[in-house]
Amino acid sequence: MDTLDKLPAWAAGLVDRAREGHLGLIDDADQPRVMPVTFALCDDAVWSAIDNKPKRRNTEPARLRWLRRWPRAALTVDEYAEDWSRLAWVQILGEVAIMAASARPDAVEALCLRYPQYRSDPPPGPLLRLTPERVICWRAKGRG
Repeated sequence: MDTLDKLPAWAAGLVDRAREGHLGLIDDADQPRVMPVTFALCDDAVWSAIDNKPKRRNTEPARLRWLRRWPRAALTVDEYAEDWSRLAWVQILGEVAIMAASARPDAVEALCLRYPQYRSDPPPGPLLRLTPERVICWRAKGRG
């Protein structure tokens, strides 16, 4: 499927409940990397932000450098359980645009509504907009 609104109800619920996603991208040595990220849905896209958590000083976060070089990524949210009949995941693949937080206050607001930590310390950005081009989902057969 190619849009989030075509997800089955169970998969849409998984994305809605997920507190973090895992962003897969290609680094500047052409190696795969996966990073945990916060995210929110807004305007048919998935948004993440560079926030105020500690980063290396005086350097741009690596994910920005990597995405400028290769602006494609996959965001995966999953549900793991020791009972493997309850496993499920959703993967959203597409192009990523980097933009100033001031350009999309609605996306910043969506992040703040989803994460109480951002309400008193909104992410300054930049924002990452993942535009879904392909959405894949799977769940164990034993799941209702």
